[in-house]
Amino acid sequence: MNNPRSTLDRELSEINEGLLRIGSLVDTAIDRSIHALAHRDAALARQVDADDAKVNALRFQVEEACLALIARQQPTASDLRAVLAAFSIVTDLERMGDHAAGIARTVLHMGDQPLLKPLIDLPRMAETCREMLRQSLQAYVERNAERARPIVAQDDVVDALYTQIFREILSFMVEDPQTTSRGLYLIFAAHNLERIGDRVTNIVERILFMTSGEMRELNPKVSKAMTDLIE
Repeated sequence: MNNPRSTLDRELSEINEGLLRIGSLVDTAIDRSIHALAHRDAALARQVDADDAKVNALRFQVEEACLALIARQQPTASDLRAVLAAFSIVTDLERMGDHAAGIARTVLHMGDQPLLKPLIDLPRMAETCREMLRQSLQAYVERNAERARPIVAQDDVVDALYTQIFREILSFMVEDPQTTSRGLYLIFAAHNLERIGDRVTNIVERILFMTSGEMRELNPKVSKAMTDLIE
């Protein structure tokens, strides 16, 4: 006869493993999309776009596993919060995959147009997002709120880089309107990375909910690039 607690722990572990698999795919997608942009690698960009289907499929598997666990095991307290958090986190992971695929599609839309400028801050944004993602998923698996909280501060770094890129590209476009299309491609890529940072912040919010039962928005904001320009 199965021990109910051991069965619950096993199913929770399988959900965790599913989240980590998706996280690994998204991490790779972010890395490859920026590489494709920097090196104008259309074949790699097409691969990133195609691989997004794997993330989508795994998302549904994790969601089904969460629903099945709730139905079969009827978890309570922290276990229920962990399942609900996973159900939410997997959606944010899937959206991050969409953002990475969006960068890859930008590469394809650019065709043979050269980059407006060498990429400096975009790779820094991408690496920060990837580190945030890895740290947040580890904090979720460990149910470690103290490890999760500092991650939010890294989103401020991502936002600052986005504002810097936005300002720099805008200055190019104002000086020479013929660079507008090439400038917008880089702004689109940066915006996708900025949204990935926001999604990781959502994951941190779910970790805090899971560990404490408290649900609140950690880093409310509007587009900093636009508000900084207005001010």
